[in-house]
Formats: sequence, C-alpha cells, structure tokens
Amino acid sequence: MLKYQRWNEVETERLNPLLDRQLVTGQDLMLARVLLKKGCVVPEHSHHNEQLTYILEGALKFWIDAKEIVVHAGEVLCIPPHMPHKAEALEDTVDLDVFHPPRQDWLNKTDAYLREPQAPQRPPA
Repeated sequence: MLKYQRWNEVETERLNPLLDRQLVTGQDLMLARVLLKKGCVVPEHSHHNEQLTYILEGALKFWIDAKEIVVHAGEVLCIPPHMPHKAEALEDTVDLDVFHPPRQDWLNKTDAYLREPQAPQRPPA
C-alpha cells in the first residue's frame, strides 16, 4: 500500500521524559524517528530485526560487539539481527532507525525497557 506522510503529521509517542519517537511502517520495513535528550540511555537489548541507525543530529554512543562506537550526525550504524546493544545520547539527538521486519514490540507497545523513567546519570565519585 502506498503511503505519503509528513513527519509533523505523524504521532509523537513519549516513552519516558528523555525519549520520544515517531513510527512509519510499510509492509516489510519500519522507519522510526527517535528523539533522545542528552543522557538518555537505551538499555541493552536485542531483537530479531536488522537495524540501520542514521544520526541526523547529535551523537549516540553504542556498546555493541564488545566495542564502544560513537555515531555522529551524518553517520550510519548497521546492527545485525540478535546482536545485543545499548546506547546513550551524548547530546540531544535525532536519529532515523530502519527495521526489517517492523518491530512488533514497538507497534504493540510491549517495549517496557524503553518506557522506564530514567534518573539523571551521575558521574562516578
């Protein structure tokens, strides 16, 4: 089915005080516009979906495959299916995530790991 949408017409879902997202789905793909405030942590998780993350603004630090990778505006990270990963917004960040197939946990709102209130991150003493 053909779809044409403008981001300003797509519902913005507030997941927690530091994380909002918008979703557009096709038959076999999902595009998510994710808005993260500085300090937002996406807890470690994995999924059967292949993921492409393209940073439009800001920067995300990923912990993935025993590495720390900082992805800046204009850069892309491809995450294979079933690979555990975690991320933190190093500054206010806007990213586009493409998933194949669409994330059913996001569509069904069963993604509790993203919906937990986040306490501000404190530097170690």
